[in-house]
Amino acid sequence: MYHQYFGLTEAPFSIAVNPRYLFMSPRHRDALAHLLYGVGAGGGFILLTGEVGTGKTTINRCLLEQMPADTDIAIILNPALDALELLATVCDELGIDYDNQQPTLKTLTDRLHRFLLQNHADGRKTVLMIDEAQHLDVDVLEQIRLLTNLETNSEKLLQIILIGQPELARLLQRPELRQLNQRITARYNLTPLTAPETAAYIRHRLQVAGLAPGRVLFPPEVVRGIHRITRGIPRLINVLCDRILLGTYGRNRERADKGMLAIAAAEVMGGEDSRHNSSRRTFWLGAGAVVLVALPLSVWWLWPLATVPAESIASTPSPAVVDAVPVAVAAPVTLAPASPVPDPVVSAPAATASDWQLAPQAALEQLWQLQAEGPAPALEQLCDEAIRFPLSCLRGSAETWQELLALQRPLILDLVTPARFAAAALFLGEDEGRALLWSGNALRRVPFTEVAALWRGGYRLLWRPPAAFSGPIGRAESSPAVADVAALFARFDGQPQPLADNGYTAALADRVRLFQREQQLLADGVVGEQTLLRLNLLAGRDLSARAALDLLKSITTATGEPTP
Repeated sequence: MYHQYFGLTEAPFSIAVNPRYLFMSPRHRDALAHLLYGVGAGGGFILLTGEVGTGKTTINRCLLEQMPADTDIAIILNPALDALELLATVCDELGIDYDNQQPTLKTLTDRLHRFLLQNHADGRKTVLMIDEAQHLDVDVLEQIRLLTNLETNSEKLLQIILIGQPELARLLQRPELRQLNQRITARYNLTPLTAPETAAYIRHRLQVAGLAPGRVLFPPEVVRGIHRITRGIPRLINVLCDRILLGTYGRNRERADKGMLAIAAAEVMGGEDSRHNSSRRTFWLGAGAVVLVALPLSVWWLWPLATVPAESIASTPSPAVVDAVPVAVAAPVTLAPASPVPDPVVSAPAATASDWQLAPQAALEQLWQLQAEGPAPALEQLCDEAIRFPLSCLRGSAETWQELLALQRPLILDLVTPARFAAAALFLGEDEGRALLWSGNALRRVPFTEVAALWRGGYRLLWRPPAAFSGPIGRAESSPAVADVAALFARFDGQPQPLADNGYTAALADRVRLFQREQQLLADGVVGEQTLLRLNLLAGRDLSARAALDLLKSITTATGEPTP
């Protein structure tokens, strides 16, 4: 198979649970710590939820390996049972004798209670683990709750671990199950991997499979695409990476590329991701045609009208073409000295040919000064794919100018000069059919073809993550990030009360899906970076391209310089 072609000892992305490939992200370690705490807390219920493929089975195996030797464990893998069948299965797992010809709930419960009392007298613990617990009926859950009524003065004699998908947490919110819900002593929702964790996960599995040090099979841009498509779910990462390597081997190439990623995603995801991207690309190509027909209307004035509430549109000031922006902003570190600026908005080549080309760090400093106080951090430190506060950096890749214009944000374009030096341009949109760039002391209208000669598709932007945000926010999540997102939606909708506090409610999930459909995003109800980028912009948290221009004009007015 392909693993020999890449110098590997075995296929690294099998979906079988192999202890050698154990990867414990910070969230997996937290989940295990919660479960271990619950087991040692003296009984009751322990709840572990997570989407399909996030690693719940991995956590279960780690937990079982760390159970004390004086523990008897009953594991229920198929919970599609009635109360009688479930009790009989528990007795079978624990080796309890009973009349299997005519068992009743009473006889099974009595036998189990005697076993628990004897185990306690012998200094042993008893644990019941139920996997896929979202399939349990309400009456079965109530019967399980009754099993925990047997207790001593200091602890319960049976500890029960419920493991399931996020629907389990919603099931336990039902009024008839409130007694069980109140007995949960530890609960944890296992969320998908973040982008840096996805990269570490892929590296880990390749290293275990024997990849030579220094060899790269998945370039960073491919890893970012894998995270976007799989949303950080380990099982999907395994399936997609396996298919990418197989395709790369079939084409006799040394490493994966974005083309192979797209082909593998279409096959593995059943066409879902490719259809989404295709529809989005078709939409933006249509939008680009409209832009070309109506060039005098700046694209960033048109795009938000389809989604911003009527009252927001009514309050938006009428657009004006910026013709003069000599602004007192900290001087950039330019690659060539700027020439005098007789017309503050200068169309190339009247301006010095390279004065809109900035050093990458200087471009970041210019963008940072528009959105935050204090000095900007180092570019590579800020844009290392980690979530940072108050501003985080997001790298992206685009193939067309329409994709950039649709972001409606000031962007740093990653450039490469003819002499093969790294450079950058601070891109603010389109004006009069040309790219609108900020040189550090004036705006420049530069032909798109001139910028395209240096631009390889990479860009960076700054955005404000929600409080305590560490990755995609999904159902059954509980954190300050949920409250922050709910407050953003309340601001966007003009509502006095948010739909949730720290707990991710069904009402908030419905609102997220509606927003995602309106914004041409995958309507999965999970609040990831793309959903937050759109929400932040429309709710006024992040700086838009239009707001950046307004800010530059206001600074000009404050310094007494002429304004447009």
